[in-house]
Amino acid sequence: MKIAIIGLGLIGGSLGLCLRDNKLVSAVYGMDLNKEHEQIALELGLIHELIEFKDLKNCDIIFLATPVDAIVELLQKLKDLPSNVTIIELGSTKRKIIESLPKKLIKQTIFAHPMRGTENSGPRAAFKELYKDGVCVLCDSEVADDLHQKRAVEVFSHLGMKIVFMDSLDHDHHTAIISHLPHVISFSLANFVMKEENKRNIVHLAGGSFKGMSRIAKSSPAMWGSIFEQNKDNLLNSIEHFQKELETCKKMIQEDRLDELKIWMQKANTLREIL
Repeated sequence: MKIAIIGLGLIGGSLGLCLRDNKLVSAVYGMDLNKEHEQIALELGLIHELIEFKDLKNCDIIFLATPVDAIVELLQKLKDLPSNVTIIELGSTKRKIIESLPKKLIKQTIFAHPMRGTENSGPRAAFKELYKDGVCVLCDSEVADDLHQKRAVEVFSHLGMKIVFMDSLDHDHHTAIISHLPHVISFSLANFVMKEENKRNIVHLAGGSFKGMSRIAKSSPAMWGSIFEQNKDNLLNSIEHFQKELETCKKMIQEDRLDELKIWMQKANTLREIL
């Protein structure tokens, strides 16, 4: 198969590294709006060659590994692709992308969300093991033709990922709570601490807990800004419910309800049995 990847940052670049050594793939082509990213991707061997937009029609699979707002724009530009070309978008949100999809592409587009990533971005952040043992969520996949479904399952399986099938509405609801809200909290914590503390205190006193919670505040604002925008309603609902949980904690501390506070924390400890 001939593969094209549009977007050569952490997600797209790591995908290129993985697919280059895959026996299913004869060539991995790449494209990025950032020409510097394209050259770095070539130098690092993330792809075999660069590709022009007009030549995408000659590929078997096209991966869209850009921020979600760019995915919406790209799908409009790809509406004249031959029906045998599989489009796999890798966005962290789904409903807005699906709702904006040109009708002509419905049968050949796969909505996938590999639940992998780091706080780093750009082609230099790419690494071959990113997808190994991860989960890939395929949303509303039954709408696509069998050819495109099978290609997607085959590729993600060869990447070493566990595949989970999910309704797109459910996906956006659950990722708002489990994935998007933690980024809101991390960005908020980092901004709060920097407002309240000087650089010296942060350097001297930041232990593992602060470093762990603030790590994802280093994530790309361009990428996460568009995610927050596209999943706005679900995310706002998650923030409101989280604020209630914080208020519960605040009241227990205010009112010296230490026994209740300990039980509340013990309940949180049970998360370790899941993860």
